[in-house]
Amino acid sequence: MKNIKYLVLFAAFVAIVGCSGRQESETTDLAIPVSIEDVKLKTIQQYVNTTGTAKATQEVTLSSEMAGIYKILNNPATLRPFKLGDRVREGQVVIRLEDEEYVNNIALSAKKLNLEISEQEYEKQKSLYEKGGVTLRELRNAEVSATNAKYDYENAQVRLSKMNIIAPFSGVIVDMPFYTPGTRVNSGSPMFSLMSYDRMFLEINLPEKSISEVALGQNVIITSYTLSTDTLKGLVTELSPAISTETRTFKGKLTIDNPDLKLRPGMFVKADIVVAQKDSAVVIPKNIMLSSGRGKVIFVVDQSTAMERRITTGIENQEYAEVISGLKENDRLVIKGFETLRNNSKVKVIR
Repeated sequence: MKNIKYLVLFAAFVAIVGCSGRQESETTDLAIPVSIEDVKLKTIQQYVNTTGTAKATQEVTLSSEMAGIYKILNNPATLRPFKLGDRVREGQVVIRLEDEEYVNNIALSAKKLNLEISEQEYEKQKSLYEKGGVTLRELRNAEVSATNAKYDYENAQVRLSKMNIIAPFSGVIVDMPFYTPGTRVNSGSPMFSLMSYDRMFLEINLPEKSISEVALGQNVIITSYTLSTDTLKGLVTELSPAISTETRTFKGKLTIDNPDLKLRPGMFVKADIVVAQKDSAVVIPKNIMLSSGRGKVIFVVDQSTAMERRITTGIENQEYAEVISGLKENDRLVIKGFETLRNNSKVKVIR
C-alpha cells in the first residue's frame, strides 16, 4: 500500500515537471524574433530638393580674326599638340596663324626703330628747350612725332597678336574643329571652345511653399546620377523674390565647388538645400515608425519584452527623423520584426 502511494506521488511530480517544461518551451517558441540597435545621438539635416543641369561658370568659342596658315602648338604639359580635354592656362597660345606677307606689311621692326628715333629726338628737343635753343612749337612737334610713333608700334603689336589664338582664361578645351596642318583658314573660322568648370552653377526653380525656408548662403549637397558615389558642396548664391504666376515657382542659382572636375558641364544633378540642421539629436529611420490613432509609435526592448513608445518628431528628411520626445539615448530600438509587435510582446533579440 505504501509503495502504491509513492508511485502515485512520483507520477504526479513527473506530470507537473513535464507540464512546466512544455509551458516554458511554448513561451520560448512564441517569442518574436527582432533586431535592435542602441540609440545614439547623431546629426540630421532637413532638405529642400531640386534638380537641374550643371553649367560651367566660364565658356567661350574662339574664332580666327584673320586668315592664315593653321598651326596647332604643343602643350607644354604633354609635349604633344593641344587636343580635346587638355587644360590650358590663361594667356597660353594654343593655335598660331602664319602669313609672311601680312607680317611684312605690318613692318613691326621698322615701327619699333621709328619709335626709338622719335623718343630720342623728343628728349633732345626737350633738353634744348630748357636751354632756350628751340621754341615751344618745335618741342610740341617732337612730342607729337614720338606719340604717333608709339601708337603705330602698339597697333602693329595688336595686329600681330591676332595671329595667335590665346586662352582668355584657364580652363579645359571642350571642342576643337579639325584642320589639316599647313592649310589656310579664313577669317572667322572657329578655332576651339574653352570651359572653366572648377566652379559651376545650377539654375533652379523652387516651389512657392519653399520661399520661407530657402535663404542666401545655405549649404547645398550636390549628387549626380552619373557619379552617384560622389558628393559635392554648393551654396545658394541668388534667389528671386518673385513668384511665377504660371508655374507657382521662384528662380534661384546655386554655385558648386568642383575642384577635381568630377562634375562635367551638362550633367543632370540633384541638389539638396540644407534648410535646417540639428546636432547631437536622437535620430531614427523613418521606415520603422508605425502610425496609430494616438500618433507615431516605435518599439523598444526591455529585457525580453517589447515596449510600445509614442514619439514626437522634429525635423526630418527622406530617410531619417529627429525624435523630440518618447525616446532617449541608449534605448534598445527595434529596427526589424516590429510589424507584428504589440505592447508587452515577448521577443527574442537577433542582432
